Amino acid sequence: MVIDRQARLVEVESWGDYFLFTLDSPEIAAQARPGQFLMIRVSETTQPLLRRPISLHNAEGNRLQIFFQVAGEGTRLLSLKKTGQCLDLIGPLGKGFNVRPEFRDREIYCVGGGRGIAPLYYLGKELRAAGARPVIFYGGRRAGDLPLRNRLESAGFEVLVSTDDGSAGFPGFVTSLVEEELKKRKPAFLYACGPDPMMEKLAETCRRENLPAEFSLESIMGCGFGACWGCVKKIRMDGQEKYLKVCQDGPVFSLEEIVWQEKEHG
Repeated sequence: MVIDRQARLVEVESWGDYFLFTLDSPEIAAQARPGQFLMIRVSETTQPLLRRPISLHNAEGNRLQIFFQVAGEGTRLLSLKKTGQCLDLIGPLGKGFNVRPEFRDREIYCVGGGRGIAPLYYLGKELRAAGARPVIFYGGRRAGDLPLRNRLESAGFEVLVSTDDGSAGFPGFVTSLVEEELKKRKPAFLYACGPDPMMEKLAETCRRENLPAEFSLESIMGCGFGACWGCVKKIRMDGQEKYLKVCQDGPVFSLEEIVWQEKEHG
């Protein structure tokens, strides 16, 4: 059940243009699952008119957490919110990640690029609760783009980091780090969230390694619940390619379902 609620902002952490908000929202927290998202009203005026989709970073007890990077006017306005203020939320929305019983005692790769790391903390917790061993890959352009590294490590996760400029961890793309690790050990499954080029490269790797996977797609969303058709993506189902709504039919899709944009025109 989708809920429209006012949620009180109880804590704000920030690292430059990255923000972690903790919100008091027991109704939404009780229903939330890893990989789902919220549509958040960022302004009391009509500028901007549309809500902003933000991934759920965590849900525990009566509280939710969201992690985001300022990337435009909507997220800039969101970043200005102060503790004690209330945010207008619609959620939890979308279909999240599938955590399977057969993952018990198996190693699972969770790959996040940039702000795509947001849902993987929550996913890692659920995997661990199911008896799996999550390995979190965290990629950024530079060391400053890995603000959640300490949080993930403090939670007890195995965390492998990469930076494009080599300033922290593996020097290079996170996709190359995954390929290097696959030479040493093969997981039972891979989850990913991040920019499309990163996930398309991971999809190629997974097909080559015969590794099942799920990907959380990023898309521009107008409404968040399937009314506006603003977030369609070409998806392959039952042997046919069709346009489906990322907000309603996703944002999580399996490796076999996604038709990558570059392949559509190739």
